[in-house]
Amino acid sequence: MRTWNAAKGEIERKWWIVDATGKNLGRLASEVAQVIRGKNKPQFTPNQDTGDFVIVVNADKVVTTGNKNVEKHYYRHSRFFGSLKSRNYNEQMEHDPAFIIQEAVRGMLPNNKLSKTLITKLKAYRGSAHPHAAQKPEALTLKYLKQ
Repeated sequence: MRTWNAAKGEIERKWWIVDATGKNLGRLASEVAQVIRGKNKPQFTPNQDTGDFVIVVNADKVVTTGNKNVEKHYYRHSRFFGSLKSRNYNEQMEHDPAFIIQEAVRGMLPNNKLSKTLITKLKAYRGSAHPHAAQKPEALTLKYLKQ
């Protein structure tokens, strides 16, 4: 028996849509990361991009548990001295809720060269409107989240 590995052009990509209304941030991010990586397919190959595209809508309605609304911080800096900026979860949610979902999913992906291309397949939006209707996305049923 020979082991089969996916080649670059052999994988058929689908578009999925997820509504984040009332969903837990961490559980949503882990499920989305698995789909983006392609672990839900039988053709999964660890060193190839075999995943699908995921659209997350209503990112501003995602929920967290505990005191993360006040205690969780998002940092950014421009690599100049004294340029470190931070926002807590509530401030970041008012400014850009899609960034929160992107960072959560980025944390669930492996730390290698492939993760930079994988994260580009995640499209997160504040409201329910998105510009990807031409791709005909299907609703993604998540295993560990209540529908």
